[in-house]
Amino acid sequence: MKAVLIGLGMVAQTHVRAIADAHPKITLAGVCARDKKRATIFADSVTSTLGYTPNVYANAQDIADDPDIDFVLICTPPNARLEMVQIFAKAGKHILMEKPIERDTVAAQKIVEICEAAGVTLGVVFQHRMRAASKQLASLLAQNAFGDIAVAEITVPWWRDQSYYDAPGRGTYVRDGGGVLISQAIHTLDLALSLLGPVHQVRATARTTALHKMESEDFVQASVDFQSGVITSVTCSTASFPGGAETITLHCAEASVTLASGQLVVHWRDGRVDTHGAQGATGGGADPMAFTHDWHKEILTDFAAALDEHRAPAISGREALNVHRLIDAMITSSRDDRTVILSQGI
Repeated sequence: MKAVLIGLGMVAQTHVRAIADAHPKITLAGVCARDKKRATIFADSVTSTLGYTPNVYANAQDIADDPDIDFVLICTPPNARLEMVQIFAKAGKHILMEKPIERDTVAAQKIVEICEAAGVTLGVVFQHRMRAASKQLASLLAQNAFGDIAVAEITVPWWRDQSYYDAPGRGTYVRDGGGVLISQAIHTLDLALSLLGPVHQVRATARTTALHKMESEDFVQASVDFQSGVITSVTCSTASFPGGAETITLHCAEASVTLASGQLVVHWRDGRVDTHGAQGATGGGADPMAFTHDWHKEILTDFAAALDEHRAPAISGREALNVHRLIDAMITSSRDDRTVILSQGI
């Protein structure tokens, strides 16, 4: 399948390496950026990785008009997506996009509905679900291996230095839609939702710490009650130097289970301890791109297979709306100083 990469920021090289490993199933037919000269330089720079040089497209309409393109991979900031999604959906081009879909739930839902109305597949890159330990935990929970879940603890103790937020638009509402929640913690929150199901209510505090000069939040603490009855504490930060592994801990009837990046540790009530996998770099430190491209490869190959098999991808746009609603609920709760019940709207 032939894809075009749109947006050549930090994550673009990760996708290039993933596509190179997925060859010949997926070919990077082209790249596109606002600055065509930059796109040309980028295309030349990835020749050694891919074994060929992708074409350079001037704009979204040129991509939409190319009958050879099967899908587009959108890696632009979220504020730059709506118009191109409309163009691609009208042309029948399938879309895989980096998180978040858009800056808030209303805008994200509009994109999902545009794709659904046009009959094009929309997938979202939440690569943390592709880790072996994440998939193993999901399988064990499906088997009720640990008994009922009573309490969950979610932590994202990451670090970004000021230079990260000094980049134009970074951490602003107009471009990114917020700070740590929608840019970093969204991955762990999405994974938690996939494991624990829908949320009932949220009470949160979102703040900007003294460690950063930025418009949006770099610290959030929340209490989240799931519809299943699981009560959860959530702490997310990019002010946690030097940055640690994000964790999801589940306290269950038979064991307490901790998923820490790529490692799963089970503390059984009888004293046994089982460890599966090993922790790896996840982008929690000063280098936000310090992680493997293997998980992106899984997302990409699944998306291509979904198109072949006429099924939904691993994470559809419709499913990704769940984490958008949770993030909006947290921000609303903090702003209005109230508990937000998701079933009643935000």
